[in-house]
Amino acid sequence: MNRLTRTWLTLRHQGKFARRGVHCRFPIPDLHVVGHVEVGDYCRFRNNVTLRTLGDGKIIFGNRSGLSWGCYAEASQLIRIGNYTGVAEYSVLCDTVIEFAGTDADWRHAPRHSAPIVIGDNCFVGSGCFIGPGVSIGEGAIVAHHSVVTRDIGPYEIWGGMPARRLGHRTEGVPETKLQESRELVAKHGIQRDRYQR
Repeated sequence: MNRLTRTWLTLRHQGKFARRGVHCRFPIPDLHVVGHVEVGDYCRFRNNVTLRTLGDGKIIFGNRSGLSWGCYAEASQLIRIGNYTGVAEYSVLCDTVIEFAGTDADWRHAPRHSAPIVIGDNCFVGSGCFIGPGVSIGEGAIVAHHSVVTRDIGPYEIWGGMPARRLGHRTEGVPETKLQESRELVAKHGIQRDRYQR
């Protein structure tokens, strides 16, 4: 895809947002945005992402965050994604679920449960995950691929599974040999520069 095509696609999609920060790029054929969606600075989305709000719902992205291929986010109330947070391909974020237990009504008439989803800064959600209503994910947390998250995740915790459970912590209880290995790698290679930084 040449530069002119990428620029045209970005211009085509940028008007779909209720608020758009600076230097956002959307060089993709299919980006579906319905309702109130706000994006911060330097946000990126891959192809076939769907962002949908219902009623007064809002989806709000911080700076330098985004969704990968085929992700779906739907908000009746709120989905808030922090700065420097990435959601990998084919993940679903939905702040509303249908409550089938306790009713014999069909899916159209069964009661719904809605609660905001809040994902903090510097988080990573692996591919094929489901993040359900009322979930809060703390700063720096990691969600393993193909996890179903129905409970809150604390800062820098690592969770995974169906349903997701705590597997560990990014900084607590890490063996000294592993910490030393990380320090040596940073000393040798440094921290990669943000490729979008000017």
